[in-house]
Amino acid sequence: MAKGLSEKFDDAFSTKIWYCFEERVLQLITYPNVHIAHFIDRPNRFIAECRLKETGEMVTVHVKNTGRCKELFYSDVEVALSYQPSPKRKTDYDLIAVKKGEEWFNIDSQVPNALAAQALLNGTIRLPGLKGKITSVKREKRFAQSQFDILIETDTGNQAFVEVKGMTLENRKIGAFPDAPTLRGLKHVTELIEALQVGFQSYVLFVVQFEKVEATTIHTTMQPALAEMILSGQKQGLSVIAYNCSVTPDTIAIEHQVPFDVTKTFEDPNSER
Repeated sequence: MAKGLSEKFDDAFSTKIWYCFEERVLQLITYPNVHIAHFIDRPNRFIAECRLKETGEMVTVHVKNTGRCKELFYSDVEVALSYQPSPKRKTDYDLIAVKKGEEWFNIDSQVPNALAAQALLNGTIRLPGLKGKITSVKREKRFAQSQFDILIETDTGNQAFVEVKGMTLENRKIGAFPDAPTLRGLKHVTELIEALQVGFQSYVLFVVQFEKVEATTIHTTMQPALAEMILSGQKQGLSVIAYNCSVTPDTIAIEHQVPFDVTKTFEDPNSER
């Protein structure tokens, strides 16, 4: 493991477990002290009110995702809470996952970067067309006006930027990004294209934080400018890939690559909410 990568995990996760399955090396991140609760309300994007399933106690929890997630947060839906009390915290629980139908969706916005860094380093995630073999994975590296999530260096002296985006929006087994307009995301794609023009390889990596997905795309109705910029970038050499994850109330692991098609139609499940 590259020096410094494991340090990113220590505050947020209790364990890091590696295991083999069907000749693939996967990473399993396990959250500590997970309790099932029922979602009651979300007064603002940072907190939610929940009722613990075991005791019926009402608790105020930190929501680890500032996106809308309206298609997930229905009244009384089951959620997973990680109990991590600290004198430095305003709440004792983090809301990390939501049950949609029979499936769990991880909504922790911090976990995609952590998963991606490890999975790139060990080969679980492969970057198409990358020149050389990966020798280092560096986090949070600046280019122009952006700080990209990952800088890859290879044994041939090439460098590649990887911008990682978590994906939680789904309808009919189609995943889409974003669930709210993102000027930051648009800026990142624009500057990934600029990086291409000065010799870097550039990638957008969507970490799909649920398992059952057949294809991924951009929510063009939500942000047409982002779809247009990605399509333009792909014509210039920008690579856009997506990997799904297996999810339980207290774990998440990278599974396998799923198709990405920026032109695929996505029907917004929140259009009538």
